[in-house]
Amino acid sequence: MATDGVDVVYHIAAIYRQAGLREEQYRAVNATAVRTIIEAAKAGGAKRVVHCSTVGVHGDVEHPPANEDAPLQPGDIYQETKLEGENIARAAARETAMEVVIARPTGIYGPGDRRLLKLFRGVARRRFVILGDGEIFYHLTYIDDLVAGLHLCATVAAAAGRTYILAGGEVTTLNQLAALIAEEAHVPPPRWHLPVWPFWFAGAICEAACRPLRVEPPIYRRRVDFFTKSRAFDISRARAELGYAPAVGLREGIRRTLDWYRREGWL
Repeated sequence: MATDGVDVVYHIAAIYRQAGLREEQYRAVNATAVRTIIEAAKAGGAKRVVHCSTVGVHGDVEHPPANEDAPLQPGDIYQETKLEGENIARAAARETAMEVVIARPTGIYGPGDRRLLKLFRGVARRRFVILGDGEIFYHLTYIDDLVAGLHLCATVAAAAGRTYILAGGEVTTLNQLAALIAEEAHVPPPRWHLPVWPFWFAGAICEAACRPLRVEPPIYRRRVDFFTKSRAFDISRARAELGYAPAVGLREGIRRTLDWYRREGWL
């Protein structure tokens, strides 16, 4: 098996959000497979499994910043199955006596990522429109900091059985984030704001029409939620217990990401 002879298994595989997938497919990868991984790690002689979850299990944060003990209120099938995966990981850890550490990253960005390409490209090309007032919080994690955090989850002895939020050291509003991207892209910040509700209803209609065809809708409600849900998190536990210390500032991370997008021809 792939787990034979290794000390630590990092479980970072997941189905994120794709059109046309059944709930059973999300559940098979994001939840059921977690037990398989932990049992295989145990059989192969590994000492620890680092299971990568998401801060999405907290849903919309009503009283930011949220820590690991904040209410768990997933808002879609991806978040629901990631929470199921956490619960399965803890149960499997008890049953197999395997050390398991759960990491919950915030939005991941940096060279290699294209999930936030629409945001960066929209701002850089002066086509980004903000729905709502833009004053919701947005919290990012630069890829190098996340890798460092996951390594700490694997190597700090006291982390066994614990759950940690891994995020960058800076939190901004969406307006501030867009303005910072614009500044690094040397363009004016976005000025246009439109109401949310027409796009939310349009997203619902597009989803209903596209789902039977298994095609990606041009607009969907989850995309609209990007503009309405606050995401701000407290990383005090990871700092205190792991020695986690994000090293890449938001401005520097944005600069590196923009440079990579340019090199790859995405901007």
